[in-house]
Amino acid sequence: MGDIETRRSPKRQQLIDGAYKVFMEHGFEGASVDEIARAAGASKATLYSYFPDKRQLFEAVVQSRCSRQGTVICSGAPGQPIEVTLRRMAHTFASFLYSPAAQEMFRVCIAESGRFPDLGRAFYEAGPAQARARLVEFFRGAADRGELAIEDPVIAADQFAALCKSGGFLRALLGAPPVSEAEIDRLAEEAVKTFLARYAVLQPALA
Repeated sequence: MGDIETRRSPKRQQLIDGAYKVFMEHGFEGASVDEIARAAGASKATLYSYFPDKRQLFEAVVQSRCSRQGTVICSGAPGQPIEVTLRRMAHTFASFLYSPAAQEMFRVCIAESGRFPDLGRAFYEAGPAQARARLVEFFRGAADRGELAIEDPVIAADQFAALCKSGGFLRALLGAPPVSEAEIDRLAEEAVKTFLARYAVLQPALA
C-alpha cells in the first residue's frame, strides 16, 4: 500500500479517532497502546502496522484534528466587500478556537510540550502555523488588490488572530465558564472593527 493510500485508509482514520479519545482523556504519557487499540476496535498488531510508535500516532491525531476543524476559509465571493469577508473569517476562526475540541487539543499539547517538545512543535506546525500561513496569504492578496492598506501581511495576520482570541481565550483554556455563541459573535465583530480601523483603505476626501 502506497503512502497516499495509507494516509487515506479508513482503518488508519479509525485508529486516529480512537487514539484521539484516549489522548484527550489521559494525555500523551498516560495513554496506553492497549487502551488506544481497544478504543479504536483494533489489535495492537494493526495499530503498530500503521504507527510504529505512540509519538507518530499522537502527531497524526494532531494533524487530523487541525485539518478537520481548524481550516480558516480565507476567500470571498467575487465583488464581496472586504469587511464582509473579514467578518466571516473572524467568526469561523473564533468559533474554532473556542470549540471544545480545539480547547482540549490546546490543553493536552501545552501539558505535554515541556516533556516532549517534538509534540508541541508538531501541534504548532499542523495547526497554528498553517492557519497563520493562510492568513498571511489572504492579507497579501487583499493588499495587492487594494482592498486593505497593509504593508506587512505577517504582522497583520498575527494581529487579526490575536483580535479573534481577545477577551476569553485564556479564560476558556483554563477551564473557566465557556464562551457563548453570542460572545463569539460580538468578539468577531469587534475584532473586524478594530482591524479595519488600522488597515482600511482611506477614501479620498471630496473636493
